[in-house]
Amino acid sequence: MSLSARPAAITDAERRGRLQRLREKMDANGVSAVLLGSSESLRYFTGLVWRQSERMLGALVTPTSLTYIVPAFERSRVETLPHLRADIATWEEEENPAALVASLAGPSGVIALDDALPLFIYHALVRALGIERLGDGTHLIRALRLYKSAAEIALITYAMELTLEVHKRAHAIMKPGIRASEVARYIDEQHRALGASGGSTFCIVSFGAATSLPHGADGDQVLQRGQAILVDTGTRIDGYHSDLTRSYLIDEPEADYARIWQYEREAQQAVFEAAQLGTPCHRLDDAARAVMARHGLGPDYRLPGLPHRAGHGLGLEIHEEPYIVRGNDMLLSPGMCFSNEPMIVVPERFGIRLEDHIHMTEDGPKWFTRPAKGPTEPFG
Repeated sequence: MSLSARPAAITDAERRGRLQRLREKMDANGVSAVLLGSSESLRYFTGLVWRQSERMLGALVTPTSLTYIVPAFERSRVETLPHLRADIATWEEEENPAALVASLAGPSGVIALDDALPLFIYHALVRALGIERLGDGTHLIRALRLYKSAAEIALITYAMELTLEVHKRAHAIMKPGIRASEVARYIDEQHRALGASGGSTFCIVSFGAATSLPHGADGDQVLQRGQAILVDTGTRIDGYHSDLTRSYLIDEPEADYARIWQYEREAQQAVFEAAQLGTPCHRLDDAARAVMARHGLGPDYRLPGLPHRAGHGLGLEIHEEPYIVRGNDMLLSPGMCFSNEPMIVVPERFGIRLEDHIHMTEDGPKWFTRPAKGPTEPFG
């Protein structure tokens, strides 16, 4: 095991810096307030973690203040949780929290909304404030979350290292007769044993033809001799995700599997090499598909070939910007983090997904984890 030292959690000082940058964007865009819901963006700016329910809980950011909006009976609970200290405004059960937002926001100005706010909250805000005062906060919030700081990169790196070690341990227990549910349970146990208190955030364990289904099959499978194996799993460290997939066999592969595995690895490497600063995201997806086309796969989304985008961003959400997909002209810049997983699906036979993640540095792309070595050697 070669885990690095666990990095420090995100500090309040960093969160205050994020709020300052958000306020600068508000000023530049003529926005008087931003309303955060019970979302990962609330965690990003304030450190408060809260599960969305039918009751509104969030925070209102203005040029000079941060105010939490909290059901009155939950105030004592919120006060016990880690969060950036600020005023707390409460509403009682018979009261309308949207009216509280309106009173805090003042009589005029645009309120930009967290893109993760539920529709029922939006409708309540329309009734309380009028639709003309409500704006889309996506471009303000996501533009900040898109670029990871050194502290965020350190947490993601550690999470990836931890999950890679769990993959290695899972690989070591694979044998004919083992059930997918046994492997998934073991993976969760090992995430916890290595210090990820929440265990696995997700886990896909597929054998044989089920590996051709990108997100796995229903039911519990039993590994048979000579079957393909696909394991996709991750965890969270201080809220930041890991997400790694390995595809392999524990027996010597048949020629078709070995050939397609090498095409997959070639496509993954092409994505990495295309990931240069200033390059539009779609060119990385193009690079993967060009490899497949040279080998007679596809084209486009046709099978056998790549049925989905070549990657997705990752941070406090497991899928976030930037998306490595056709039509995305977003330019790669330092601080962006994203998966590299141009899966090849051979319908009803097998699928091969090698997923590692990249973060963009001032010098170009860098792997979080070393890619797999071969169809029976899933670790670099």
